[in-house]
Amino acid sequence: MKKALATILKYVIFLGLGIGIGWYMLYKVQKEGNLDKLLNSIYQSVNPPWYLITICFVGFLSHYIRAIRWRYLLETIDLRPTLTNTMFAVMIGYVTNLILPRAGEVAKCTVLAKYEDMPAHKMVGTIVAERAFDVVCLLTIALVTFLLEMGRISSYISKFIVPYLKGLETVMTIGLIVIAVVIAGTMLWYRKNKDSKIGLLAKEMTHGILSIVNMKKKWEFVILTVLMWLMYTLQIYLGLKSVGANLSLVSSMVVLVWGSVALIFVPGGIGLYPWLVSQMLQGPYQIDQITADAFGWIAWAVQTCVIIILGVFSLLFIHSYNKKRNAKIAVDTK
Repeated sequence: MKKALATILKYVIFLGLGIGIGWYMLYKVQKEGNLDKLLNSIYQSVNPPWYLITICFVGFLSHYIRAIRWRYLLETIDLRPTLTNTMFAVMIGYVTNLILPRAGEVAKCTVLAKYEDMPAHKMVGTIVAERAFDVVCLLTIALVTFLLEMGRISSYISKFIVPYLKGLETVMTIGLIVIAVVIAGTMLWYRKNKDSKIGLLAKEMTHGILSIVNMKKKWEFVILTVLMWLMYTLQIYLGLKSVGANLSLVSSMVVLVWGSVALIFVPGGIGLYPWLVSQMLQGPYQIDQITADAFGWIAWAVQTCVIIILGVFSLLFIHSYNKKRNAKIAVDTK
């Protein structure tokens, strides 16, 4: 009971934080007399709608690739669901996460197990493996983009966060020291707490990553992963183009990482996603506030709408699809 209350309280706090930040962003723009400019910037970015249609299509492809990738993981435990049902389950999981964070993983396993007549508990390990691999990918992208954009980001950090630092070398040195301390501290903590719940979860994630390394279609899995993250980056890149911000793919990856932080902490990234992304664009990339805010809201709204539309579609049609599929199987069997 206490655990459930703590989970609900945490959810309410972070959701409230996100809504509060979103309200503050709009209040600040209105107070400065720029609300009409913001709305006009958003309108111009989606009219004509070619960019918007392309972004939605790329978003659909990213989810479709994730469904294919999950099937590869399921094959490692001798489960071979249809791609259509797997896609339905993935989207139902996404839309569930918007309402109840972390419940999406349970939902997609339950849905796929129901319509494919498979044991749900066997799928849990594949979810852990998938999430663990995605965390490694996100950290890798964050590190690579930080190194590639070191000059721009470090000058921003030096100016606004640690003004007493001088020069790129100092920032790099401190960054490397922090990374070394974090790694060493994590290793020491794990040795002392490896039998705790968090320690066991870390062990499961490690086993999940190793299971991917040893899978038969590991290179196909890796290629799909690269394509999936490329689709995520392309969504950001096209969105920036739509508001007139001509940034590179690498810069778009920086924005992607920054936005992912919001999605981790706040359900659906509401409020926090537009704000964090806007701050990153205004800081190192010196995009004006109206354009940065417009992109933040557009990127969050498009991603959320794609998930809602595909998720609701999946909920509405998964039953009829499987009813027809089972009827066809019965006829073919006869």
